[in-house]
Amino acid sequence: MGLTIGVDIGGTKIAAGVVDEEGTILETCKVPTPQATDELTEAIADAVRTVGADHQVEAVGIGAAGYVDEKRATVLFAPNIDWRHEPLKDKVEQRVGLPVVVENDANAAAWGEYRFGAGQGHSDVICITLGTGLGGGIIIGNKLRRGRFGVAAEFGHIRVVPDGLLCGCGSQGCWEQYASGRALLRYARQRAFATPENAEVLLSMGDGTSEGIEGRHISEAARQGDPVAVDSFRELARWAGAGLADLASLFDPSAFIVGGGVSDEGELVLDPIRKSFRRWLVGNQWRPHAQVLAAQLGGKAGLVGAADLARQG
Repeated sequence: MGLTIGVDIGGTKIAAGVVDEEGTILETCKVPTPQATDELTEAIADAVRTVGADHQVEAVGIGAAGYVDEKRATVLFAPNIDWRHEPLKDKVEQRVGLPVVVENDANAAAWGEYRFGAGQGHSDVICITLGTGLGGGIIIGNKLRRGRFGVAAEFGHIRVVPDGLLCGCGSQGCWEQYASGRALLRYARQRAFATPENAEVLLSMGDGTSEGIEGRHISEAARQGDPVAVDSFRELARWAGAGLADLASLFDPSAFIVGGGVSDEGELVLDPIRKSFRRWLVGNQWRPHAQVLAAQLGGKAGLVGAADLARQG
């Protein structure tokens, strides 16, 4: 199969791109994400028609944040969109006249990194995305592993602290409450409130209060050596690395790929994640260690991965 289209559904925009067999994006377009759910399918179709107008396209892959069924056709549940058993594949196919594959957005991003990014050369890869929440994807034996019902790799909702912090999913102590962009912001605000003398740089970037701290402030302040900002990254990394050690016990991959907005800080967060991973890896002195790698495709991973999954059929 030749050219395919990948679609990445975001909270504010829908991005679509024509992608070739080498993972190169030939053309892209973006349309606003409608607030009304009943307009969303048409917006997706509009993006597909626009970007594919001048290309011979053979299929469409859609990355959606939510649980996607084993047939890669129906969004069973989406936390940020009012989709409940939404037959997205059929609806989009009817509008664009092309075969459509629907996949969880984190799975699509994992596949993109495996095929065209940091995972090249590896057959067994676990991906995690450290964004607002924590997502993931499993590639074992060169295949995307989705589980019997299509909803595997929801790593962010593994409970790591019994009766811990309340999660948006309704449970308590989920991993993403301790290793995510949201967690990083909480760490920084709490520490800056408790010890403002250690957060002078960080506090100066906002309105001078702990509540005025934003994610971008933490990154910039950490690069300037602000103690609270640096310590907040270390705390996030401690939880992230410990979680990777648990995943190593489950899957024994040759590489972990860390993506998402938090990973954009590079070694500022990756180096302490690696240290934490080695610290908590069972039998770490006697066994091979998986590599912990930075994702390479950035925000394009989901779009490219979805397009390639459509190509796989």
